[in-house]
Amino acid sequence: MNDFCFILNLYLRADMIFGKARMQKKIQQQHFIEHSRQLALPFPYTPRFIYSEFISAPSNAGARAWLGINQRVRSVPDWPDQRLAIWGDSGTGKTHLLQIWAEKESALFLPGSILAQNSSVYWLEQIKEEWVKALVIDDADIITNSNALLHLLNLAKELNLSIILSGRSPPARWDVGLPDLASRLRAMTTVKIEQPEDELLRILFLRLLAERQLIVSSSMIEWLIIRLPRTAFAIRDAVNRLDKATLADGGGVTRNLAIRVLEDLLSFDFVESLKDTEETLFFSDLKF
Repeated sequence: MNDFCFILNLYLRADMIFGKARMQKKIQQQHFIEHSRQLALPFPYTPRFIYSEFISAPSNAGARAWLGINQRVRSVPDWPDQRLAIWGDSGTGKTHLLQIWAEKESALFLPGSILAQNSSVYWLEQIKEEWVKALVIDDADIITNSNALLHLLNLAKELNLSIILSGRSPPARWDVGLPDLASRLRAMTTVKIEQPEDELLRILFLRLLAERQLIVSSSMIEWLIIRLPRTAFAIRDAVNRLDKATLADGGGVTRNLAIRVLEDLLSFDFVESLKDTEETLFFSDLKF
């Protein structure tokens, strides 16, 4: 019932907030389509990582418990050596959870992609000089500068700061060349975010469609939910492809468009079953 209310409120809010934006988007689409139907239009999607939009589920219960995410006030984490690693497949909500935790704990949030060789010294100096209470290194498994990550771990210990790393696999499996860093990573407490349950995948799919203001028939939504791979990454990938395709084509999500952009994700039986699904509806037409 709580999930149902969440989705219902989400779509009601989306219709009110994005109604005008959707019309403006269509007008802009038509203008650019006259010049080219193959160029994806520049309407970038930026996710919002806020507490009220995070969906709690059994698959992320362990991570929420270790982070104390349901405690709305700042707390001192009770982790061995004040270090924790959150890991799980792409799209399972690691960044969302860590953004929430970083805001609550006044932590410095650093994407692993910025910790290149030429930037690590800058961030180390910033941490020493600024009023930082904790550190979050998102996508730490993609850091190619092992020295920078080792220095961050040592600095956090020196300054008595809690630090969280995230990655797609446990830190013990990360490809690092420094023995000292490898031993520290192996010693970290780790918690996994599992793949979303079916109900959470449905909520994720509907929310992503609403956020992108995509026009999809209710029957096609149901078929896509059933036939898409049961992973968060596949759901996000599918919505991203549909969004880009509709921006380029200037229409809604029809049968032919879905088959064209998602054929490698869908089974042959599913492609055949879509022959009678051609209508397009707005989200206000959906029945829950």
